Amino acid sequence: GMARPDYVIRKFGGEDRARRLYGSIAEIGRAEGVLFRFDRIRRTPNSVDAHRLVRWAGRFGRADAVVEALLSAYFTDGRDIGDSAVLVAIASACGLDPSAARQFLAGEDDVDSVHADNLRAHRLGINGVPCFVIGGHHAIAGAQEPEVIERLLDVATIEATEF
Repeated sequence: GMARPDYVIRKFGGEDRARRLYGSIAEIGRAEGVLFRFDRIRRTPNSVDAHRLVRWAGRFGRADAVVEALLSAYFTDGRDIGDSAVLVAIASACGLDPSAARQFLAGEDDVDSVHADNLRAHRLGINGVPCFVIGGHHAIAGAQEPEVIERLLDVATIEATEF
């Protein structure tokens, strides 16, 4: 993980672009009843253990609950979902045994699987979330301005009508 200001510069090229993108996301979220509080995020976590926790929770039918709790913890509460104590608390809140979650996270199970999934995504050109694949061969990843997505949809529509 890394400090949020460093991440914002690396990912978006600076605070201004990030502020615009986050503003668009927050506005869309509000319309859907989702509260994004990007101002609370102080650290961009290494999410490998969070992904591992989701896989582990899936063994008990709790993956969806854990995903929802992770997203809320990070995007609404600004919690560090790379911190094992935060992850154990999330597991517990989702009805999973906190001791078993702690033990799982202390090990290396599923680390290779998470890395393999990440590598596969990068090979497909996916380098951010969300990622949209349009028309089967146009991909756009990461937070984007609405105009960028509209242009891509226009291109895909034109291509689809040419055949």
